[in-house]
Amino acid sequence: MNERNSKMELLGSAPIPKALLAMGLPTMIGMMINALYNLVDAYFVGGLGTSQMGAISVAFPLGQVVVGLGLLFGNGAASYISRLLGHGETETADRVASTALFSSISVGAAIIICTILFLRPILRLLGATESILPYAEIYAGIYVVSSIFNIFNVTMNNIVTSEGAAKTTMCALLTGAVLNMVLDPVFIYVLHLGVAGAAIATAISQIVSTAVYLCYVFRKKSVFSFSIKKCCFSSEIMSEILKIGIPTLVFQLLTSLSVTLINLKARPYGDSVIAGMGAVTRIISMGSLMVFGFLKGFQPIAGYSYGAKKYDRLHEAIKTSIIWSTIFCAVFGLGMALCSTAVVSQFTKGDVQMIEIGRRSLAANGISFLLFGFYTVYSSLFLSLGKAKEGFILGACRQGICFVPVILLLPFLWGINGILYAQPAADIISAIITVFMAVRLHRELNRARP
Repeated sequence: MNERNSKMELLGSAPIPKALLAMGLPTMIGMMINALYNLVDAYFVGGLGTSQMGAISVAFPLGQVVVGLGLLFGNGAASYISRLLGHGETETADRVASTALFSSISVGAAIIICTILFLRPILRLLGATESILPYAEIYAGIYVVSSIFNIFNVTMNNIVTSEGAAKTTMCALLTGAVLNMVLDPVFIYVLHLGVAGAAIATAISQIVSTAVYLCYVFRKKSVFSFSIKKCCFSSEIMSEILKIGIPTLVFQLLTSLSVTLINLKARPYGDSVIAGMGAVTRIISMGSLMVFGFLKGFQPIAGYSYGAKKYDRLHEAIKTSIIWSTIFCAVFGLGMALCSTAVVSQFTKGDVQMIEIGRRSLAANGISFLLFGFYTVYSSLFLSLGKAKEGFILGACRQGICFVPVILLLPFLWGINGILYAQPAADIISAIITVFMAVRLHRELNRARP
């Protein structure tokens, strides 16, 4: 009971800097390590050849869809749970947690089966060339089947963080990621399994992360007790989960779409361009996942404060999160821009064209990444407050509403440069839209003050 009270105190009354560090830092570290093992996959697979590197680049959108299924129920439930805990409705929060977990597993299993049945045509649609396709089939076949564990992990990640147990999330992510880094070279090179080895290493790592969450639940450390009997598919619970979960899922699907469009636009230029853009996507995703990880700690604090009508606390959390995330984005983004050649060179055995493409794209993406923290704080905030429409619009901007027209138009006008600079252009437009939506939100919150 004392542990439960300390979690609620952290969400509702601890100083904001302390609460953000306690909630956000463990998740940020966990997400950083999680992103690192995506990079490790790319690093070791890149040593096999350009087509193999292209294969995991083509399969990357499938991973984003998997994460989206977990976020559909996990993030949707987490937002609702935080507000319920703020209102003191712990029994309803318990039912929401079970409903989200078992729903994500059921829906995820159905999607995985359909994906495996149509894997080859799906990979072609994602931009696989004839030389990339055989490797992509091997990698994606193993990865997709094992992703049921990742769906469980992503859902639990959000639910566990919403109750204030961010250290458990860090432990689960850290354990799986470190194991993946160790297993990758063993399976790929020592056992000579190639791209299949990378997928097997990832699968084992995800299973271990699942075991960490199961241990947390079975040892009764959670505020919630998960049970199929507690699942409640009432219109109120499902609408609250889905109104936040669907925008989050759409965001992930748009991320997959953006990578697919890049691959399709890059395909006429050859495997080296696909591989180079794939490396940049994974590098930038490391920084973005760290920001998302930190804001996983911000979201329950914002949702709880809003539910408890603690508007001063909410404003302080927003301000502090913007400052901290922007400082991080500046350091990471400028670091990547200044060291772009050295960084991209790690993902190939010496493909000069891949290095040149990756260098130019990473430099531009690194500079525009300075805006990412500001944009992401508000896209996360709207969902935390239960404002699904605004959250949907803002969440869809960077990878959809702004990006899709840019990636379709710029390559037509500017050739390969249009591919390289499409994401930075979308970042700038998204940040401008965020400013207008943020001003409107703060006016509304100021009117709500007692």
